[in-house]
Amino acid sequence: MLSLESLTQLAQKHAEALPAQVAEFEIRGHRFHSASRPHLMGVINLSPDSWYRESVILNTDAALVRARRLRAEGADLVDLGAESSLHHAARVDPAQQIATLLPILKPLAQEGSLISIETYQPVVARRCLEAGAAVLNLTGTRPHDDLYKAVADHKAGIILCYVQGEHVRAVGDFVHSPDHATALLDYFRREIDRAVHAGVHAIWIDPGLGFYYKNLQDSTARIRYQAETFLHSFRLRTLGWPVCQALPHAFEFFQDEVRSAESLFAVLALLGKTDLLRTHEIPKVRAVARTLGILA
Repeated sequence: MLSLESLTQLAQKHAEALPAQVAEFEIRGHRFHSASRPHLMGVINLSPDSWYRESVILNTDAALVRARRLRAEGADLVDLGAESSLHHAARVDPAQQIATLLPILKPLAQEGSLISIETYQPVVARRCLEAGAAVLNLTGTRPHDDLYKAVADHKAGIILCYVQGEHVRAVGDFVHSPDHATALLDYFRREIDRAVHAGVHAIWIDPGLGFYYKNLQDSTARIRYQAETFLHSFRLRTLGWPVCQALPHAFEFFQDEVRSAESLFAVLALLGKTDLLRTHEIPKVRAVARTLGILA
């Protein structure tokens, strides 16, 4: 059971990582300064296969309305995705992704919204950067150096996701090392070096908790892994860049109250010093962050 004793043991074991400071940066006039408060990323799923029904939007006008509402509710970033990461979801070819994303992305970018594009397709990433995307939420591994260069050239940011596989739709069983944070540190250290060398100035690192590995279908095993990773976020911050975490749902435990689950996981993520929370429930998670903030 999670307890003050277990949290104390974690903090004592990795005490040298607790004071770690991360980079501050600006994207399109918006300052990301994690020392002052955590930042929030809202979600719009443009695929009918996405399971979180409240975030599924299937036409351009409705997506524009939801994006503006998310901003009003406190989202610093709005993440658009045209293909679900569920293992059984239909694949969406790059041309169709672009045709779906650009009519939403362009007007929002012109309004000054910071839009993140979730994709593992390099051609989709490039077209969206050209159309005004502020952040690339990269759900694939080992991108070509020219993709990092494109992010830098557009003065955009990037979320580097940890994926055990070529990309989010090509994962098998999850290999859990005895100290998973060490494996994450090794992976992100290499990719950060490549991104910085290409000139990228704004980076978040994301352990990839929302991806559907075949051997993490058991809810108890999955939730334990997710909670552990949330609480170890502060160790990843020793790399000098902020941490992004996608908040999960734990449907098997919450059932009819599933929309409350992300609030619970937000507490664990914030205790672990997560800097950017990707959530379908901006108002709930914003309230959690504000409450923990006044208790500091």
